Amino acid sequence: MSIKPLEKSNINNILIRATNWVGDAVMTLPALEAVRENFPSASITVLARPWVAPVFENHPSVNDLLIYRKHEALIENLSEIRRLIYVIRANRYDLAILFQNAFEAALLAYLGGVKPRLGFDSDGRGFLLTHGIKRTNSIFAVHQVEYYLSILNAAGLKTESRNPVLHVAKNDFIKADNLCKLNGISQNDFLLGLSPGAIFGNAKRWPAERFAKIGDLAAEKWNAKVIIMGSKKEKGIGTSMTGLMRHKPVDFCGTTSLGEAMGIISRCNLFVTNDSGLMHIAATLGVPTLAIFGSTDHVATGPRGIKTKIIKHDIDCSPCLKPECPTDFKCMLSIETEEVWNEMEKLKQNRNDPDK
Repeated sequence: MSIKPLEKSNINNILIRATNWVGDAVMTLPALEAVRENFPSASITVLARPWVAPVFENHPSVNDLLIYRKHEALIENLSEIRRLIYVIRANRYDLAILFQNAFEAALLAYLGGVKPRLGFDSDGRGFLLTHGIKRTNSIFAVHQVEYYLSILNAAGLKTESRNPVLHVAKNDFIKADNLCKLNGISQNDFLLGLSPGAIFGNAKRWPAERFAKIGDLAAEKWNAKVIIMGSKKEKGIGTSMTGLMRHKPVDFCGTTSLGEAMGIISRCNLFVTNDSGLMHIAATLGVPTLAIFGSTDHVATGPRGIKTKIIKHDIDCSPCLKPECPTDFKCMLSIETEEVWNEMEKLKQNRNDPDK
């Protein structure tokens, strides 16, 4: 999978195209740190969509953020693309590293006049790359952290496998503290975070009524404060869960920015979640994280952190990687509330022991 090595001596200004999903963005952080280690004096700009920008905006490896905004109207999107091409040309980048696999990512770097352009030659974009990497079957058998590191490896750059590290902005911690206080959550409360959504589709979602049951158990047995985390698209799930619970949770779905959500999650004593962007946020922040997997591949996208646990049943059709289950949803329905609760008890007991 190796290609012609990069000539490092002439690279002082680097553009990195971020992925568009929060979880994927988190999993690129070790590769981002590796870029900085290979080019310690270079200026690094990350081109990112607004909803993933908080993953990068306080990271010490990043010098600047270039925001790629999305608009409803086609003419406005074309105007935004033209703006980005102008900015990229004006900044005269010496290297573009494309963590996003889309054709558009390579086209922007090409039209922006960046050389070299490094990335996987997927989506028919190989002719737009100076350093295109062919994806072999073996690359899909590793964790996504290693997947993104392999882009750098192929170009002769030094890398080291590691867990992602998030750097939350101080202002987001302050906002998170204020939001918690406004909702009756104190520093002394045992805080259980629940993330019952998953943007990709229903096949990734353990039933909301079962999340509600473990929330009630934690409130009753641990005297825990329970919060529900999610995006605006998951507001309906949060509302449904709130209605199902005997002990009213604090529903933050759709009410926070990603940065504020990161600050709130960092305060959690335990986080139970589907395979989602917030799962990666919690694990990366060192929060004890219990992840429930069904249709997706825990080997490729499992949480990377010091206190993580995965629940997944071996079902013939899993992982199917489909947004909606075409059969009986057995991969999720076979995971009972009692099993999840038992694993929560273990994580709670071991959360302060670094060797467990």
